[in-house]
Amino acid sequence: MSRIGKQPILVPSGVDVKIDGATVTVKGPKGQLSRELPEPIGIEKNEDGSLSLTRPNDERKSRALHGLARSLVNNMVVGVSEGYKKSLEINGTGYRAQAKGKGVEMSLGFSHTIQVDAPEGISFTVERPTLLHVEGIDKQLVGQVASNIRRLRPPEPYKGKGVKYVDERIRRKAGKAGK
Repeated sequence: MSRIGKQPILVPSGVDVKIDGATVTVKGPKGQLSRELPEPIGIEKNEDGSLSLTRPNDERKSRALHGLARSLVNNMVVGVSEGYKKSLEINGTGYRAQAKGKGVEMSLGFSHTIQVDAPEGISFTVERPTLLHVEGIDKQLVGQVASNIRRLRPPEPYKGKGVKYVDERIRRKAGKAGK
């Protein structure tokens, strides 16, 4: 049996879970998320308030979807109760970010500034001009928006200039050998 799929999902107080067939709706203090589970996977509420996911057979596809569905539902529960946050660091002379309305305006060494608008459910926080936080309740959306921002100017290996995740380590290369 799937090691991840067989673990129960603990639902904290203040979080309400509604199951309607294959659709799971999670409502909490930070917002509401809904997702349709893949076809063979079933979900049920236990008497202690936790959630359990089941699969009908041990086929390869069912086993793979079992762990995936459990992780997706758990991410929804954590998202509406605590939320998710990705931090980006901007390195380089003159590279900076500043908040503009609901979005952020970034100077990344191009001849123009780049305006990044926050999609629905995402908020940006600029702690200092070189540190940007992407926050939201949907883990996939937070990661995708952070990845799109990083893609604007990925870090280069010679001087380390660019946008990188705070916990990311850039492998540096030696430049040309001097005389």
